[in-house]
Amino acid sequence: MPPEIRQWAPAHGAPYQPVAYRPARMPSAQSLARAAELRRRMDERRTVRHFSPDPVPEQAVRDAIACAATAPSGAHQQPWTFVLVKDPQVRRRIRDAAEQEELISYDGRLGDEWLTALRPLGTDAVKTHLTDAPALLVVFGQRYWLGPDGAKRKHYYVDESVGIAVGMLLTALHLSGLAALVHTPSPMRFLSHVLHRPENEKAFAVIPIGYPSDDCEVPDLTRKSLGQVMTEV
Repeated sequence: MPPEIRQWAPAHGAPYQPVAYRPARMPSAQSLARAAELRRRMDERRTVRHFSPDPVPEQAVRDAIACAATAPSGAHQQPWTFVLVKDPQVRRRIRDAAEQEELISYDGRLGDEWLTALRPLGTDAVKTHLTDAPALLVVFGQRYWLGPDGAKRKHYYVDESVGIAVGMLLTALHLSGLAALVHTPSPMRFLSHVLHRPENEKAFAVIPIGYPSDDCEVPDLTRKSLGQVMTEV
């Protein structure tokens, strides 16, 4: 069986077995230059809702997922599953179900305060990105480990761990020249049904991936400055 699909089991209760970690130290000048370049490039990242149908290199998406899977997680339980959806019919089903939920939300379930907060983003219940983007990724959090014999083992800090992984995924995609959108239709239970996911998994986000369309527009937004998001004590 290929390594990527072998059943993974948690090292529950195993003794602590450390290994040496001695990464090469980067010179300060190189570190500063790299940090400044990364800051500049990440400041260019935008959430995109209008995608070109042009295909993207699938290996770039797979590498971004592999980067995401290096994220830290509670007790190193790696409680995530990334489902790359290729079947156009399955993607259509996801969009139809998502739009049904979103229509209910925009018709009142979200509440006036939330709808007011969304207004500057120009969003609505129509989710063309779910079928227009050339790649679609659905991220699930594993609430507990489920063995092939039905055995269960609780996972810890699942949402925090998966959230960090998604952040790293978005970074990897952007630095690879790809655009993405984190879409969270609520509720998302339909995703487990459409994608036939096991009982231990709960949908976390739907992420269309691709290139911005030729007529792509994004909201005219301003990010908080470093001084507004950071303090020192």
